[in-house]
Amino acid sequence: MALKVGISAIPVDRPSIDFVVEAERLGADSVWVPEFWGYDALTPLGALAVATDTIKLGTGIVQLGTRTPAMLAMSALSLQALSNGRFLLGIGTSGPQVIEGWHGVPFARPIRRTRETIEIIRIATSGERLEYDGEIHRLPLPGGEGRALRAAAAPAHVPIYVASLGPANLALTGELADGWIGNSFFPETAAVFFDRIEAGARSVGRSLDDIDLTASVACEFTDDVEKAGRRHAAGYAFTFGAMGSARTNFYNEAFARQGFGDDVAEVQRLWAKGDRDAARERVPVEIGLGTNLLGPPTEIRRRLRMYRDCGVDTLRVGLAGDTAEERLDALGQLLDLVADVNAEPAVAPPDRPGSS
Repeated sequence: MALKVGISAIPVDRPSIDFVVEAERLGADSVWVPEFWGYDALTPLGALAVATDTIKLGTGIVQLGTRTPAMLAMSALSLQALSNGRFLLGIGTSGPQVIEGWHGVPFARPIRRTRETIEIIRIATSGERLEYDGEIHRLPLPGGEGRALRAAAAPAHVPIYVASLGPANLALTGELADGWIGNSFFPETAAVFFDRIEAGARSVGRSLDDIDLTASVACEFTDDVEKAGRRHAAGYAFTFGAMGSARTNFYNEAFARQGFGDDVAEVQRLWAKGDRDAARERVPVEIGLGTNLLGPPTEIRRRLRMYRDCGVDTLRVGLAGDTAEERLDALGQLLDLVADVNAEPAVAPPDRPGSS
């Protein structure tokens, strides 16, 4: 097993594009562009496709329901052609506050929508005639004048990664996806996620080895581990309090399944009450420390071993630093540590999925 390092970036201007070019030169395996309610995830990758040569280009993530599956397939084919096959399509359901509040699209049946979107993209990008009779999507539209078409672009394989947190969506990831976009992840409790992904994979004759398992981390080299952990923990208050509604917050549910149910519920209550400072202070420092790479090189090396040994294939890294030079320096240090760890024998924990 060997860890790979990808970086998180929003390359929408020349300096941020140059940063990714330098990260490629240093040895970053991939770059992942997010999509919230500002810049989209696809357009910046078009710029990177012509500015880079080897780094993989991933969306992390495109929000489902905001584009038709056929439109996603068209964008994927375009980026695959521009990048000479380096594009990775990361998709996810987002949540009702963004999908309904920003896009004005009903947040309904997210698991079914994910399945149908993947299946339609696979048909469209394969060169087959696009015909699909689903519960959400029916192509061509019944009763209309449309006809089943083939993509006018050349067929291309488009690896599809799914951002999933809930049990049903994790199982769907194992069944259909090429990769998993993981968040809210502790290597100590990897089985919470990987057991479900593995069950989905086994249901169709696959295994975890068929899926690129990625996890999101921030990386900060520092001697004041407690201070860094507290700062990153405080950042989760927005996630627990605002990245979802009182009824639907997939992040909170994921942390609850890893033993932090009472904590995230109290943070959510304080945030909804308007006491934001108390909410930030209430997030356990263990969350900030356990979901990131924080500390001196010896501590970060230790954590890297845990990610590698639990089965993570790729780390999607947000780099600390006020300048591009500082972030690139941190990336260089991290890549050196990853190379050291990859040269060591792996130790699989007894409860690692698939180890029995």
